[in-house]
Amino acid sequence: MILADKRNNAPNTTAGIIAKRTESVRFRAELIQLIIRIVVIAAVAWLLLSHVFLITQAKGQDMFPAVKDGDLIIAFRLQQEYSKGDIVVCTVDGRQYIGRIAANENDNIYLSETGTLTVNGTVQGGEIIYPTYAREPLEYPFHVPEGHVFLLGDYRTNSEDSRDFGPVSYNQVQGKVITILRRREL
Repeated sequence: MILADKRNNAPNTTAGIIAKRTESVRFRAELIQLIIRIVVIAAVAWLLLSHVFLITQAKGQDMFPAVKDGDLIIAFRLQQEYSKGDIVVCTVDGRQYIGRIAANENDNIYLSETGTLTVNGTVQGGEIIYPTYAREPLEYPFHVPEGHVFLLGDYRTNSEDSRDFGPVSYNQVQGKVITILRRREL
């Protein structure tokens, strides 16, 4: 009886060969399931990072002190409507900019010689400590066309924004900033 049990468990017997093949088939099935899971996770991550979220790094001090050079920016790409004061990422002439929406479509902007920003007759300021001076090529008062926003950097005396390249169309806006990660926090 003991000899018979040893013979059935031996690797060269029919039962041993069947057990080995069953184990091999099970291992392959589990490996295929693992590969499928990895591919699905990679596809979902690619979809989220290419169509839902934008991850970029701030370059320059245009939005100082809110956004500093080197900060990691996470923006939401699916935003449909933008409000005054939203920080957005946009692309103009192949270059990426980060700016604050100062005016929406159909708003009227006036920049005085003293550096005061007026939108639709209301003086704007809020937390911005820098004056907003007019620049070429725009003439003020300026009417923001349909389907565009007017962006300004927070560091208004030193930023490149809509005063330099004009209003930005909604098609050029890549997303609304939802998170800013400081360099020192990484």
